[in-house]
Amino acid sequence: MSQDNEYVPPKIWKWEKANGGQFASINRPIAGPTHDKALPVGKHPLQLYSLATPNGVKASVMLEELLALGHAGAEYDAWLIRIGEGEQFGSGFVEVNPNSKIPALMDHSTTPPTRVFESGSILLYLAEKFDELLPRDPAGRTETLNWLFWQVGSAPYLGGGFGHFYAYAPTKIEYAIDRFAMEAKRQLDVLDRRLAESRYLGGDTYTIADIANWCWYGQLALDRVYDAGEFLQVQEYQHVQRWAREIDARPAVQRGRMVNRTFGPLEQQLHERHDASDFETSTQDKR
Repeated sequence: MSQDNEYVPPKIWKWEKANGGQFASINRPIAGPTHDKALPVGKHPLQLYSLATPNGVKASVMLEELLALGHAGAEYDAWLIRIGEGEQFGSGFVEVNPNSKIPALMDHSTTPPTRVFESGSILLYLAEKFDELLPRDPAGRTETLNWLFWQVGSAPYLGGGFGHFYAYAPTKIEYAIDRFAMEAKRQLDVLDRRLAESRYLGGDTYTIADIANWCWYGQLALDRVYDAGEFLQVQEYQHVQRWAREIDARPAVQRGRMVNRTFGPLEQQLHERHDASDFETSTQDKR
């Protein structure tokens, strides 16, 4: 870039134009609702409002894992939130998550109902509520939470950093892509080194740390995120590959990936989920 074309930031930034790119229509510098819309409520105590993005899948995979473990109380209704159409800015959704991001969960088994937002918080809330997928011993619990919060802190560099500039930005910027590709590969190496010494991230058992990280880095390793597998040479991370394939084979993970999914083959989509039988009887939008 020549010096004549170099962007010079003003003293005070003002929102005077859309930033372009795939998500320009839903990006704005203020919070709060843009329209009134109540959220639907189904028959189960747990109500999930989501979309099958890497963050959204965390919640549905967790719920399906709990059901697979025999927890009838983990039955849930899943409602599709179309973020590309701005449904996360409806007044009902903003009441559940003032940050207007999916997933969001309402637990109506408590009085008053409990709202849970941010995917890491949802995983921890459900793990503690059902006493599953989080070790009880202090050392195991701490190591699991180490990797859960590592994912929460690291994934924005993968998604909002690498993913945005590599796949979604209206202009390909070499500096930005190089910067975040370097970070994405560093993060994969962090995971690969950990998984070289441990079957799962928290230790010998599958936990919420694996769910959180698999939904981002496992799917990246399986070349399902940003169509960037070849670019990042994800096959080089052999221990991540082993871990990613093992988790991908879990039936609960396969079901969880379908929930609130609106893309890909129809047989992999379940726009809404209200009962376990929905997986067998519907691939169409019921709304």
